[in-house]
Amino acid sequence: MRIQTFIPAPLLAMGLSLFGLPAQAENLDLLMSDVFPQDLAAYIGHESVERQDIPEASPVERKYLIVDFRFTDQMPAGDQLQASVHKACKALLENRELIRSLSDSGYDMVSVAFDRRSQFDCL
Repeated sequence: MRIQTFIPAPLLAMGLSLFGLPAQAENLDLLMSDVFPQDLAAYIGHESVERQDIPEASPVERKYLIVDFRFTDQMPAGDQLQASVHKACKALLENRELIRSLSDSGYDMVSVAFDRRSQFDCL
């Protein structure tokens, strides 16, 4: 069982700067803050996660990034939720410089989350 810890964006940005990721964290925070109107969903931060199910000696990267949002009302169902996932992922994927930078930093997957139970993979 994996326990997720969400770190406030400014604190995470400071921590990422120690690992050579300050520009990515800053760009990611700015980009994601504008994806949804504030009355629909709020960007609350991102988290770097290391997958424990992949052996350390594996050539496959173990790190992935979770970009976290919360809906201001209840979570939409079905097609509306899928459209929100698509919108957040599209905003990430269209920023090629950010994706290249994340890839160069060892991230092989980015997911979006709208609650603490579910994650949706972008790439």
